[in-house]
Amino acid sequence: MKKQQSHMIGGLFAAVLATMSLPGSVRAQSADVPYADVAEIPAGWFFQGSDAIERQYAYQIDEQVYGHDISRRNRWYDVEVDKWHIYLPDYFIMKTPVTNDQYAAFVRDTGREAPDISEEDWESLGLIYGYDATRPFAWQNGEPPRGKGNHPVVLVSWRDAQDYATWLSSKTGIKWRIPEEIYWEKAVRGADGIFYPWGNIYDPLQLNSADRGPFDTVPVGQFEPGPYGLYDGAGQVFEWTATSLQAGYRIVKGGSWDDRGCGVCRPAARHGRPEHMQHILIGFRLMHE
Repeated sequence: MKKQQSHMIGGLFAAVLATMSLPGSVRAQSADVPYADVAEIPAGWFFQGSDAIERQYAYQIDEQVYGHDISRRNRWYDVEVDKWHIYLPDYFIMKTPVTNDQYAAFVRDTGREAPDISEEDWESLGLIYGYDATRPFAWQNGEPPRGKGNHPVVLVSWRDAQDYATWLSSKTGIKWRIPEEIYWEKAVRGADGIFYPWGNIYDPLQLNSADRGPFDTVPVGQFEPGPYGLYDGAGQVFEWTATSLQAGYRIVKGGSWDDRGCGVCRPAARHGRPEHMQHILIGFRLMHE
């Protein structure tokens, strides 16, 4: 039934379907509603979380790159789920994060405020970046930054992502949602519990991180896909999940263009951020059954 549904999604709007040949291409399901291709994640068992060996590796590469042991002293990776084997049903998830162009259809159709943040609100977050760092990512006159249409949308809160999912559901007849942490993690790392989408050894050539630059977002789908065909599951931008460990906070996953090392880019890594936070390092992708 799931495969039939997947084929139906592609055929329903055949008259207006426009498929690009590039990885992570956008299929325009209607003239006004572009969204990313999806990967089907098969039902089955997978290893979620990390064990002592993986966490030790993450701490070591952080120390090697940064020259300090802050992540170890603060026990950043000790909060990860202890590695276990769990069964999930099949589902579909976007191959790439939602892009600026895709999010723009939502902004135009609903009149919603475009991704941006005031200096006061940014400073209240207490982040290491000054307000000037947000300007290359902020939209102008309701339009995405020039040249970044195919980059992941950022400066969107968890609530923004949730509203986008509701809107896309109404437009497509498909019940989209922000993935729970466990669904996101399986889709990115595969069934075998590897440290990264490509294997157990960190490789800066496989992702957009601060190890190589450009210290900015890049077009989606530029690197080799993971086991199930997902792009940008490590590096590029952190992604919101639906999982919450305390009221008002949601887990983000995946690391970003700002990270080096990259212990935090492992799919098992996790930390919470306020639902209302709009950050230049955080975007999202959606899933459906």
